[in-house]
Amino acid sequence: MKLIKPSKLLFGSAGIPLSTPDRNISNGVKHVRKLGLDAMELEFVRSVNVSEEKAPLIKEIAKKNKVVLTCHGQYYINLNSLEPEKVTASVGRVLNAARIAWLCGGYSMTFHAAYYMKLEAEKVFTKVKKEMKKIVKTLQDEDNKIWIRPETTGKPSQWGTFQEIVKLSEEVEHVLPCIDFSHVHARHAGPLGDASKYNNYDEFCEILGYVEKKLGREALNNMHCHVSGINYGPKGERNHLILKESDMKYKELMKAFKDFKLKGIIISESPNIEVDGLLMQKTYNNS
Repeated sequence: MKLIKPSKLLFGSAGIPLSTPDRNISNGVKHVRKLGLDAMELEFVRSVNVSEEKAPLIKEIAKKNKVVLTCHGQYYINLNSLEPEKVTASVGRVLNAARIAWLCGGYSMTFHAAYYMKLEAEKVFTKVKKEMKKIVKTLQDEDNKIWIRPETTGKPSQWGTFQEIVKLSEEVEHVLPCIDFSHVHARHAGPLGDASKYNNYDEFCEILGYVEKKLGREALNNMHCHVSGINYGPKGERNHLILKESDMKYKELMKAFKDFKLKGIIISESPNIEVDGLLMQKTYNNS
């Protein structure tokens, strides 16, 4: 199977659209197409809720409806745990989500990789890199070509600045970033008390320019991003908000996407997932 490489920027929902009749994954994929969106993220955040037997059907439905699938792995992952058995379990969770998402025809799988655990950032990077190499090697041995993407995180206690994620992508094969622009904003704006931090056109361009400088134009042609409104405090991210009820300057972000000629997937993680997905799509097309 050839890797899916989107020919343009596609917009989608984090999970089954809320307006889906008889809400299940298959109907959600069909409803995404009816809404005029192009992608849907399989939400495996609490459990991988698709069986090996059901996955091929989802793949068929997604292909028929021309909907690209991504996947968000479980929250219970910490590749830097001080307890070896928890690291082993975390690796297993990443692999399980990646395997099922691939059987569903998934293009990209993201997850929150680690916590600092009060250790030096460089030591944490080394540990995460070691475990990521194991994950990628296992999937390659299984001929699983899904993109593995650690996500930028919203709290300073979590490993995953955009610089760390990009560096990992430089050093580990078949790993690329999942840039959550809302997380980047919350991670910096909250502790600094600066609502403009990583929340304006110039700084959105700074992030995209950094990706291009370190990973090349090909990375900008193969993006997986999350966007939503976000509530934050001194410790960073608190919860997601509807775009229009937040300070997130999504119009400036869409302009940055347009000016950098991004290709890939933009997933709306707002509470009104499909509404903000369509809002971003419309804003992007009109920018």
